[in-house]
Amino acid sequence: MSFKTITYQTIALAGIAQAAHLVQQLATTGKADKAAIEASLSSLLAIDVENPVDIYGGLAGIQVGLKELHTQLSSNKMTNPEQARYAASLVFLESKFSDTPDMQKQVQHKVKIAQAQCEHFGVMHENVIANLADIYHTTISTINPRIMVNGDQSYLAATDIINKIRALLLAGIRSTMLWKQCGGSRWRFIFFRRKILAEVEFLLSEIENTKLTD
Repeated sequence: MSFKTITYQTIALAGIAQAAHLVQQLATTGKADKAAIEASLSSLLAIDVENPVDIYGGLAGIQVGLKELHTQLSSNKMTNPEQARYAASLVFLESKFSDTPDMQKQVQHKVKIAQAQCEHFGVMHENVIANLADIYHTTISTINPRIMVNGDQSYLAATDIINKIRALLLAGIRSTMLWKQCGGSRWRFIFFRRKILAEVEFLLSEIENTKLTD
């Protein structure tokens, strides 16, 4: 079964959008949707899955990202330049990260350690988040140009918030890698914008239908 479909590309794009949105929310307000954070962070530890949607624990796990993607794609102007900058930076960093096999091996090794830690504590435990944050800080964060996160300094000075932001940026890299693996590219994003928007609307309706039948 091929994962190179518009559906899976859209799911991965929603993962990127969700990570960027959550980073901005934490940096500017000090808080963000807990369930969305958990789904994004869990994607880092979901290695052996049958299809891309399982990486986020199901469609509901990227509902926030799908809504953000819908807002961006349904407008003729850039609705949130800062969030778009984070997403574009993640795509650029991932391309450089993919060209450094040694760093990839280092990240894979550290993620396995985080997986074992997660089984004991749970993904939202501060120690697990700190570990995921450290993976980003000691590897991908060293690639230039670094992602500069803007926000309220009182939040950006808080260790727990900074750790969540770094861990979410790592999750954004994971979603970007998934997007590429599913056949996503900058040109496909530009030329298939309407198809992606239609897919976003379909996936959001699927989430709502699931809620109604539960």
